[in-house]
Amino acid sequence: MLSIFSSTAIAANYPVAGTAPSERPAGAPVMEWVQHNQAWYKHALTGVDMPYPKSLYFLDNQGNWYTPFTIPGMIGPYDLRGWHR
Repeated sequence: MLSIFSSTAIAANYPVAGTAPSERPAGAPVMEWVQHNQAWYKHALTGVDMPYPKSLYFLDNQGNWYTPFTIPGMIGPYDLRGWHR
């Protein structure tokens, strides 16, 4: 049986994340741009009427990271955008 303490030699072959959080590791993939199609915008703007407020223009720069704005939230009286109709 291999324990955590005896697997040091095996673990040395893999990069360790977080040792220098202010530096991007050499050779790490870089996402240079994200292009959202009309279907993505339609989904992201569910329940928002035109003209869209300027406060939602952040969607033009939204990458592929998590944002709670583009997913359904709570149900019932808190569902202001009508995600759960």
